[in-house]
Parts: sequence; structure tokens; C-alpha cells
Amino acid sequence: MATILLAEDNEAVRLLTQAKLRHQFTVVTAANGREALDILNRQHVDLIVADVMMPVMDGYQLVRTLRAEGNEIPVLFLTALQSMDSKREGFSSGIDDYLTKPVDYEELIWRIQALLRRAHIASEQQILVGNTRLDSASYTVTCRGQTLELPKKEFDLLYKLLSYPGQIFTRSQLLDDVWGYVSESGEDTDKTHISRLRNRLKDVDDFQIITIKGLGYKAELVKEKEQ
Repeated sequence: MATILLAEDNEAVRLLTQAKLRHQFTVVTAANGREALDILNRQHVDLIVADVMMPVMDGYQLVRTLRAEGNEIPVLFLTALQSMDSKREGFSSGIDDYLTKPVDYEELIWRIQALLRRAHIASEQQILVGNTRLDSASYTVTCRGQTLELPKKEFDLLYKLLSYPGQIFTRSQLLDDVWGYVSESGEDTDKTHISRLRNRLKDVDDFQIITIKGLGYKAELVKEKEQ
């Protein structure tokens, strides 16, 4: 179970949010950015949900401190600040997502799950599928001695699908996980990249990218299909 660090100075909001999240995540709490840093120094955390306006150390300072230290832990701002200036400052400081209060807790959980999936993709170095190896350090696909370097987004899309073979991903999920929630990419973006992938990988026979009509895509391993 992933561990979420919730940094929120309002005790009532902190307790309610913790209660909403604890059924799916392990939740540890802090009342400000300084307490959050202290917790990070003591234990492993998979993702941070942080308010912006906090005493001692606010959310902006917290994220800037983390990024300056080279810490790339996913951070989602959960705040009452709705202005574009606040959002701009948040993303420029290094956050990964931004959600405004009042909280839709179902949406909050969806966004946390999406960020954790993206973090999983980034943290894994290689996937081996039959005779085909994907290397995220070099964005390459190697099969039977032949190596092909892919554009980053095409590689991330393929890596996502092959990380969960057989699982269907909707187009909106792929746009969210690969291009990011705030991306302005259109509905045809994934179609274009899937088409390019199929063309580039036409000689690879360990898997297929299957279109699920009206829904999305999945990666199907050839050996599973033959069974």
C-alpha cells in the first residue's frame, strides 16, 4: 500500500482528508512544510498532498526545497487558491498536479493514483517481454539484437501499456498518465502515437497493441493470445 504524506495546517481538513484516503493508502500527516520535511527524513513516502498556505513553511517553499535537493517525489497541491498566478507558481516550483478546494475526494483519489502510476513508470528501468527489452534510461527497444530508439512520448506510451499487459487503458487515462493532466494534447494525440508505434515495431512479434473500439488500448502478449 502506497504511503501518502498529507501536509495541511487546518486540523479539521487534515483529519477529514486522512479519513477519506486511509482506505486505499497509508497516510501520515504534517501541519506545515517543515514537519513534512522532518517526516521525509525519517521514513519512506510515495507521494505528497500539500496545502499551499501553511505556517512555518508553505507549500511553495516545501516543493522548492525538495526539488533543490534532487527529490522528485510526486507532489499534488490541494488548496483553496484558484487563481492562475497560484497555479503558475505551483507548477513552476515543481509540483505535479493542482486541485482546488472544496475537495471532490473521488477525484483526489483518481489523481493520486495517476501520479503514482507515472512515478512507477519513471522509477522502473527496464521491461523484458519475450525477446524484447525496453530500457527507460535510453528510450530504446531491443529485439533479437536490433535496437530502436523511440521519441520519449512514444516510449512512455509503450512502457505504460507493457507495464500492465492485458489491462485496458482509456484514451483519457493515457493522456493523463503519459502527457500529464494539464497537457493541452487533443483526443487524437494517442491515436497518432499508437499508429507510429505500430509502424516502428512492425517486426516485433512478442506483443501487439490492441485497439478496444470505443474505449482505448491494451498490450497483448503473443504467447497469451495463442493460449
